[in-house]
Amino acid sequence: MPAIAPGSVGVVEPRRHRFEVPLALSSGAQLADYELVYETYGELNASRTNAVLVCHALNASHHVAGVTAGEPANEGWWDNMVGPGKPLDTRRFFVVGVNNLGSCFGSTGPMSVNPATGLRYGPDFPVVTVEDWVHAQARLADVLGIDRFAAVMGGSLGGMQALAWTTLYPARVAHCIAIASTPKLSAQNIAFNEVARRAIITDPEFHGGRFYDHGVVPRRGLQVARMIGHITYLSDDVMAERFGRMRRGRAEGEGYDFGFDVEFEIESYLRYQGEKFSTYFDANTYLLITRALDYFDPAAAFGGDLAKALSGATAEFFVASFTTDWRFSPARSREIVQALLANRRAVTYAEIDAPHGHDAFLLDDPQYHALLRSYFERVAREIR
Repeated sequence: MPAIAPGSVGVVEPRRHRFEVPLALSSGAQLADYELVYETYGELNASRTNAVLVCHALNASHHVAGVTAGEPANEGWWDNMVGPGKPLDTRRFFVVGVNNLGSCFGSTGPMSVNPATGLRYGPDFPVVTVEDWVHAQARLADVLGIDRFAAVMGGSLGGMQALAWTTLYPARVAHCIAIASTPKLSAQNIAFNEVARRAIITDPEFHGGRFYDHGVVPRRGLQVARMIGHITYLSDDVMAERFGRMRRGRAEGEGYDFGFDVEFEIESYLRYQGEKFSTYFDANTYLLITRALDYFDPAAAFGGDLAKALSGATAEFFVASFTTDWRFSPARSREIVQALLANRRAVTYAEIDAPHGHDAFLLDDPQYHALLRSYFERVAREIR
């Protein structure tokens, strides 16, 4: 039995549900006989009104909090946010984390066996969108007996899903909490995603996405993709503070090696992150999820008018951004806020002065956590 830290939800085990009714996707394709893996924390109250859905970002999963049985080091990706006494308090709320379709952490995705062929889907797995994920999540909510979520919450790509919930299922969400998110990707963000995808696709071990059949993994491509992504998650201030121009194994003032191997600490750090990522993440999943990011643009169907896109939303909103986040800058969150105000929607906006960049939404910043704790206390009072 692993040691349980104070405030942890403890040891958790993922659950799995199979859906036999086909899911119609935005691309026009259908996904039949698929599974979703999920975890829950806390207890659903008798009136089924205290459920909170937590939507995950690119490389996360259903494992939001606690530790997995048999894996004591595998702490949930938002464990500092979810648990007894934490901002999203599991003594008050029933929290649901779902692994999205196309992922490599248990739900049906490219690594799964295609029932039509008996082989792994690989590149034949259909392209999915944020909206497809939300429709799948709504089906799981039906299975769990949840007609309406007290809140749908997420950071980054998870925040996009939370926004999509308010337009696709407005009657099923009371509060939307979108953190470090955006109503659509900028050209620069799409460009970063494309460079990462090309690193994977041009890896000789990719084999057109059928690398499973060859018993290999396009590790070099995944490593470069992760290094590119990681650069965008950190602020310049954090990089300067943590690494600066420090040299690996060299004192300040010593000469250079005049070569192309690791010489600076930042290079070592990025290579380590890339190598670690390539051992557990699926290349086809990376392609799918970054493309889902690219496609998200709820205003596109309304001539680019975000206010019109959000006009059907009835939820109350909490929107937060971080001053040093240049991937999804505060200006993008303010776009969401202005669109909501144009519709006279209730919205709380927090622009948090934090040095960490985009990754700040995952960290234990006191001001940030205090704001969310206060907001969830309000949600809890409404339920009572």
